Formats: sequence, structure tokens, C-alpha cells
Amino acid sequence: MFNKPIYVAPDFNQPKFLNSPDASTDTVKIAGIAPDNYHATSIYPEYYKVAGKWRLIPQSRMDCVPVINPDGSLEAKEFRRLQVGDNVITGRVDDGTQGIYLYNGGFKADDDIKDTFAFRSGRSRETSFGPDYDRLVQLLKNDKDEGYIIWVLGPAVIFNSQSREAMEYIIDHNYAHAVFGGNAVATHDLEGALFGTAVGQDIRTCENMHNGHYHHLDAINMINKAGSIEEAVKTYNIDNGVIYSCVKNKIPYVLAGSIRDDGPLAGVLSNMSKAQDEMRYHIKKATTIVCLATQLHTIATGNLTPSFTVLDGEVHPVFIYAVDVSEFVLNKLRDRGTLEVTTIVANVQDFLFKLVYMLNKSE
Repeated sequence: MFNKPIYVAPDFNQPKFLNSPDASTDTVKIAGIAPDNYHATSIYPEYYKVAGKWRLIPQSRMDCVPVINPDGSLEAKEFRRLQVGDNVITGRVDDGTQGIYLYNGGFKADDDIKDTFAFRSGRSRETSFGPDYDRLVQLLKNDKDEGYIIWVLGPAVIFNSQSREAMEYIIDHNYAHAVFGGNAVATHDLEGALFGTAVGQDIRTCENMHNGHYHHLDAINMINKAGSIEEAVKTYNIDNGVIYSCVKNKIPYVLAGSIRDDGPLAGVLSNMSKAQDEMRYHIKKATTIVCLATQLHTIATGNLTPSFTVLDGEVHPVFIYAVDVSEFVLNKLRDRGTLEVTTIVANVQDFLFKLVYMLNKSE
């Protein structure tokens, strides 16, 4: 059984909190433009003193603006969603003395204290990731029924038939409640279902097929001809793959497009604000996020995800795992501000083989 860290709220009876004034505010004068000296949210729990009481902002994310709604509720709003008249919290002192308190110690235990000097304290290809696998298996088994698990996939997951089947297992066994990706991951997965290839290469033998470079374009053309991915699954009797498993199990997926996309595939969101909104809809419910071999989508998801979520009035941690063969990519994720993340340096296909083996063994 996985024991999630217990959140310990700040002691607001301390003098600095009792003597602090309410957080200062200012109103939005131009839609989409925050007032001067606006406060920007972080990945950590943040409290604001409003009408004499310290209150936690729910469903936060990095780089938003805290707004006090007319009904008194707090909301983290993206700049583009600010409306004229919105009451925005201002101020950039977040130590609790001026009505704003950023709190990053809620999940720390006494045994979190480590020696100042120690060998192999970093994360690299030489790290032993065994405990991380064990913890992730326990976490997935707990959250399949009690949480909300999001998988963020790069096309490398699709390039091998066994890793593709491993993701099918994960979705079929309720270890995924939403899937994020781009045009490529869906296109090549459906290409695999229709032609047995990914970017023209056989997903079982890794052999390049004659005229295989047409397959991903043919797949897009066929899916778009059917009108949607769901209709294509019926029309072409698709019965395998990650996207098929999502459709079969009614698992929502968000496909965010990019400037380099072919097609794009029907269902890919080319409007970036719309894609971000769709991702945020699921991230607001997330308890665990697993990102596999996709630098841009991993960083995008990390930037949208706070270190905590509020469920039934209780604060819970949000766990993020990022897996990539490149240490650079994983360090880049941490450099972008996603600090609450467990990184595993591994080929994602090997990672999925091992993870599904451990999940299956523990059933």
C-alpha cells in the first residue's frame, strides 16, 4: 500500500500571519492585461489573506494571476483570460508579512533531512532507479481507483510493438484516466493499426517497408476521410493500439498540434490556447502524471501542473514522473521550474516493459 505524504498546513497563529494586512488588490482595466505589481502564482501552495482570513488558492498553476471572484472564491487565471473588472491580488513579497504566503514545506517529513555531503545524490544514467519503479507501481495501483492518472506520450512509445502493447495494457487496466500527446503519437499509432508500421518502419521487425514513408500520410488521409478518429476506428475495424484503447475504454485524449505537423490528423488541436485549456481541464484533477520521451509536451505539462491538488477539502501532492533516455531533457524539465518531479533516465520502451511486468506481477 502506497502511503502518500500527509500535508501539514502552516500555523497561521504565528504573529507575522496574525499581524499581516489583507493582500492588496487592483482591478483589471484592459482585458488580458494584469494590473501593475500583479502577483504571479507558482507550483507551490499559496495562501492569501482576504477579509482577515488566510485562504489557499485551489487548482493553481505556475505563472497565473490570483483573482478574487465576486462570490469570494479564489481563482488562478491565465493572463489571456483576465476580464475588465477582475479583482487581482497584487504584491511580490510572499513571506506572509503582506497578505501573501508561498508555502513549500507542507509535505516535508522529519526524515527528509539529508547529509550535506553524499555520493550519487544526482539523477543520471548511473542512478539506480529500482525504488522509483517500486514507488510508481504502488502509486499507480492506489490512484487507479482513488486518483486521476495522466500519461504524456511521445511517438517513441509507438515505434515498438511491445511498448505499444504495454500502453494498451495500462489503459485497459485503468491505470490511465487521460492521455496527452501530439499529432505524431496519434498518427503513428493509427498507422501501426492500419499498416503495421510507424514512420514506414515495421513496428515488430524494425524493417523499413517499401514506400513506407507514405504510410503516415495515408493514415492521416484515411482518418480525416472518415471524419474523426472515433469514426475511423469503426470504419476501418481498428482493433489495436493506444488510440484504439482510449476510444474503447472512453479515456479522453488531448492532442496538441505544432507548426511542424503533417495534416494534421482530425482531432488535433491547432489552437494553442484551446489545447492548453483542454490539458488544464484534466490537470486540475490530476494526482499522478507520467511523461514519456517528449520534451516539449513534458515541459508544457509541467508548466501547467502545480505541486498539489485539493480533493474533498484536503491538500494532496501531485506526483510527476518524467522518463527519457536523455539526461539533458530531464534536466531541462527541472530548469523550467517543474521541481516536484521524479526523473528516470531510460529508453521508454524498456521502461514500459519493466513497468507493465511489475504491474502484472503485483495484480
